[in-house]
Amino acid sequence: MVQHVILWKLKEELNGKDKSEVLDGIKSNLESLSGKIPGLLDIKVINEPLPSSNADVMLDCLLEDEQALKAYAVHPEHVKVADTYVRPYTEIRMCMDCKR
Repeated sequence: MVQHVILWKLKEELNGKDKSEVLDGIKSNLESLSGKIPGLLDIKVINEPLPSSNADVMLDCLLEDEQALKAYAVHPEHVKVADTYVRPYTEIRMCMDCKR
């Protein structure tokens, strides 16, 4: 199995209600990919970090293998969510993929 973890920092200009709506949209739309992408075993989004954090959102996915990870990255449903709900609102992205 492969664990795929992403950390994002939202754009600085987001605040208050806008930031809350963006965070909710990222969470609900990424988690809606569950059951839609072959090889994606589990997907969770954390969007309420403790004040000690320097990231706003964490994606934690479990996939069958590296081939499933590659397929997930280009799957049309994933690309649609990323292009609509994530990329327009984030300025920093860090990724770590590892075998589990």
